[in-house]
Amino acid sequence: MSENGEGVKPSSGCRHFLNACKNSYAGFRDGLAQEMAIRQICGTFLVLLPISLLLPVSALERLILIVTMMQAMLVEFLNSAIESIVDRISLERHPLSKHAKDFGSVATGIALLISALCWVVISGPVIVRWIGK
Repeated sequence: MSENGEGVKPSSGCRHFLNACKNSYAGFRDGLAQEMAIRQICGTFLVLLPISLLLPVSALERLILIVTMMQAMLVEFLNSAIESIVDRISLERHPLSKHAKDFGSVATGIALLISALCWVVISGPVIVRWIGK
């Protein structure tokens, strides 16, 4: 029996890190393949990332733009995980299942709103200056 009580010796160091990377890649790939919302958020990130790098803003503002987009992706992956768990337990309609899925959806909506507000506040004045020229 191992230290973690599962009968399998836990991986350590580099092997653990490589396994974690492999699992993360598999989750990312599966999320893109199976979830439209994940594809939409990742696609938006791919469009907005180069824009954030080209905007004439401070390094901190650029970081905020990028991190809030990453936060929205993170929350959508967690929301998709919640939906998968709920569906794994049962596909029948249940008020608690609906609550769990709705709460995950609200979390995603809030993360997207945070990102959108940051983009408006930071890039808005830059765009207004460009239009005014």
